[in-house]
Amino acid sequence: MIERVKAWVTDQLALGEFSSREQVLRRSLVMALRIAALAYCINVAAHLVLHGVGLLPYDLAKALVIATVLTPLVSLPVAVAAYYVVGHAVYELALSRAEFERLSRTDSLSGLLNRRAFLEAIETAVSPAALAIFDVDRFKSINDTLGHVAGDEVIVSIAGRLEALAGGRHIVSRIGGEEYAVLVCGLSPDETLGLVEDARSLIEARPIACGTGSIAVTVSVGVADFVPGRDFDDLFSHADRALYLAKVSGRNRVVHEREVGGVAPPARYETPFDGIIRDRVGLAS
Repeated sequence: MIERVKAWVTDQLALGEFSSREQVLRRSLVMALRIAALAYCINVAAHLVLHGVGLLPYDLAKALVIATVLTPLVSLPVAVAAYYVVGHAVYELALSRAEFERLSRTDSLSGLLNRRAFLEAIETAVSPAALAIFDVDRFKSINDTLGHVAGDEVIVSIAGRLEALAGGRHIVSRIGGEEYAVLVCGLSPDETLGLVEDARSLIEARPIACGTGSIAVTVSVGVADFVPGRDFDDLFSHADRALYLAKVSGRNRVVHEREVGGVAPPARYETPFDGIIRDRVGLAS
């Protein structure tokens, strides 16, 4: 019985989680009313017990009137203040935790998903889907001639264009340096290539503002189909080989994995997406 009472009291007075500061205030008022009611019941019970054993030094009726008037006046403001302070702290902690989680999943420069979040998203993907790897052509020369600030502006601008074209339907990530990965979901192979080609054309057609001028930028893209039973390492490897062919074929183009044929894969990283290192022999970015 005692345990059930303790569990009920705990449930009644638990703070829980908050979605807004207004909810903190509303719940503080509700909790304060519960505390005032509980305090009043305890006060009345104590008076009745003392009266029953003959230890109450004053008239019971007057004592109950005083308890009825004073208990809410004292307990309500104190309880509201205490619960609001604690509840506000809980709410701010939840905001901080949510922001930390967002930052841990977001690329700080582009605002896109980072590699970790992209991999998690791929785990829930269903067929039909395809992986498209976008690589900015001659990005090193942009940094060398215009500076890293211009390079950052290019990264941010292309990220925005890819995200706008995805429209929330497809998953866009910056996977390192000047590379982006897009998981195209729910489209046929031809529709996927059409979407990726639209993205490539859009980037080519609209120069990017850099400082007082603008710069024409192009991208090369490799595409591979994500089918049931295919693991991510294999998917990424085939998309990367297609990207390599797009680069060596003149850049500024989209290549599907079926076009690769006997093209030798590039010398590259240790493991996909985990410390990606572009190290293609004899191939400038």
